[in-house]
Amino acid sequence: MAEQQLNAPPCASPAIPTSGIRHINRRHPDRFTVVGNHLGQHRHLSLAAIGLATHIQSLPAGAKVTIKCLTDRFPEGEVRVAAALRELEAHGYLTRTRERLPSGRVITRTVSYNNPPALRGISERRPPHPAAQPKPISPKRPAPAAPETPATPPAPVPAPHSPDLDRHRTALTLLTDLRRHDPRLLLAERDVRRLAPAVAAWLERDITPEAVRRTLTADLPGEPIHRPAALLAHRLTVLLPPPLPASPPGPRRPDPLQNCDHCDHAFRAPEPGLCDACSAAVAGSGGDAG
Repeated sequence: MAEQQLNAPPCASPAIPTSGIRHINRRHPDRFTVVGNHLGQHRHLSLAAIGLATHIQSLPAGAKVTIKCLTDRFPEGEVRVAAALRELEAHGYLTRTRERLPSGRVITRTVSYNNPPALRGISERRPPHPAAQPKPISPKRPAPAAPETPATPPAPVPAPHSPDLDRHRTALTLLTDLRRHDPRLLLAERDVRRLAPAVAAWLERDITPEAVRRTLTADLPGEPIHRPAALLAHRLTVLLPPPLPASPPGPRRPDPLQNCDHCDHAFRAPEPGLCDACSAAVAGSGGDAG
């Protein structure tokens, strides 16, 4: 009897790669984040941007992702973190919008997108064939377009009561020099000229240039400042101190001591002459006491 032959060879174990990466995967029961290969293998994002996007997607809603918070968390500096955030914005993984609160404070709203290609696919999807679309029962007239709202001009800033050329020059120098204290306070020349009267109004009220500079640069937000001129205009307007009250008159100084021209006794009077007794004697005699 012939030896029994198997119809198919037994299944071979998967070959271990001789080069390249080898994965040993274990299932995560909790505390994990799903990251798409469109991000992990992105051809145009830097490693810093890919890592930052992964970190942001792993955070809970409401977590702080400002440049200051990220630089406190990671060894990268502000320049590298800011560049990575701009990369993520350019490729649709992040949006940052500025919003002014009723209190006047400006904040940044940040939204993270874990799958921008899917969003683009929805927006770029072709519309269905006209035959498949239901016909409208009755045509509707298009709603009239809302009138465009004219751009709001910038709010007026304080101005000095009396012009002073030296004070105006000091204000121009102070505003131009702010970028030495914080590079985010880089102003255009037209903004420097527009804000100079407001700084001159502070100087007119006996505020020193150093005190004005401290007010403008103190407690700045730890994130990019997209409109430094608007921020400075707001502070110069809202924080303008009142003028100093007029100094009260001091006590009247006594008259200086004088020697009487007749009796040589000392007495107080604004000018030299006769004392009160000699003046009375002269008045009673109707003539000169001498």
